Amino acid sequence: MAIQGKPPTLFSHQFQSSLCSPTSSLSLVNGGSFKSKAQRKPLTLRLSRSTSDANDPQDDYLIDAPVSAGDGFSFSGGKYSDGPNPSDEWFKQGKFVKAYPVGGTGEKAKDPIFGLTMGTGSQASGDVFRWFSVESGNADNPTVILIHGFPSQAYSYRKVLPVLSKNYHAIAFDWLGFGFSDKPQPRYGFDYTLSEYVSALESFVNEVATNKVSLVVQGYFSPVVVKYASKHQEKLNDLILLNPPLTAKHANLPSTLSIFSNFLLGEIFSQDPLRASDKALTSCGPYAMKEDDAMVYRRPYLTSGSSGFALNAISRAMKKELKAYVEDTKAILMDKNWKVRTTVCWGWRDRWLNYDEVEDFCKNSNHKLIELPMAGHHVQEDSGEELGGIISGLISRRIVT
Repeated sequence: MAIQGKPPTLFSHQFQSSLCSPTSSLSLVNGGSFKSKAQRKPLTLRLSRSTSDANDPQDDYLIDAPVSAGDGFSFSGGKYSDGPNPSDEWFKQGKFVKAYPVGGTGEKAKDPIFGLTMGTGSQASGDVFRWFSVESGNADNPTVILIHGFPSQAYSYRKVLPVLSKNYHAIAFDWLGFGFSDKPQPRYGFDYTLSEYVSALESFVNEVATNKVSLVVQGYFSPVVVKYASKHQEKLNDLILLNPPLTAKHANLPSTLSIFSNFLLGEIFSQDPLRASDKALTSCGPYAMKEDDAMVYRRPYLTSGSSGFALNAISRAMKKELKAYVEDTKAILMDKNWKVRTTVCWGWRDRWLNYDEVEDFCKNSNHKLIELPMAGHHVQEDSGEELGGIISGLISRRIVT
């Protein structure tokens, strides 16, 4: 939604609709706008106020949800701002990587409420999924892949990338269902199960790196990455885990996230950008989100309902599968056949995952533990530059040896 102008005083309402003629066939899009097959114009709402200056450029208050801004089923709809947007600037830094074949029958996705065919944002893109990826540094240097947690985006590593780019080829990507990556409607090509994410990660890593890599992963996606790593130890130099779930107490999602898996209520809340981005990122630690950063994190939920549907599906998968994956993670990392050099970085101020038993786990499994007293669950947000230096130091020492 874009709003231009100052708050009005006296209103005279003028509603201008760009709907097509009554004889055209209509379809519901953009959270309340209609499109015809003949005309692809959005519904426009224009409000004017009474002023003494008829030429005042701020007389009009435009609320517009253009077709180009998004699709699907968004309660907010439209684009976030008509002005320069930090989300656009971040998008310009990245590119799309095609990896992991689309499953299913190829049938067009339909929304689960009304059964309407959904927009392109909720459809699988061809035969192979598109992953949004931001790369930094010389491609000839050792590769470090930065993997965000749940729910977050590659944008969370924006402070880490510049530090690593000095000596490494750093890659941060959005998981399927997040950020700018594809977000197919569940059951239409991708079901958002944890096992699918393991296979999808394998495909992505093979696409972006031919040689050995180091993986850095944060939060609740850590068990997925550990499962992948257990099958491809020969592909890895290092594995660095940022506040991963490691104990039985960590096997349940916090209420802030589990609510997205609830029947009906979860489907509603997962469409709310303030709950899905702001609250999810700030309730788990000391991170105080700036408005420019919030604009990036909210953007997927403001432009399309596909992000919310994906969040709902992932939450359900996490609720169902996380306990088993955490148990597997603990067993894999403590197994005598585990050869990958592993470090756990832990932000003390994590409000979701308790520090109890983490230190004992690292001692018993002989893995290095680095504590960050000022960081919370999203370590890369709270201590990005410091974390970049830690990662760089860990990998450089190990490559030399």
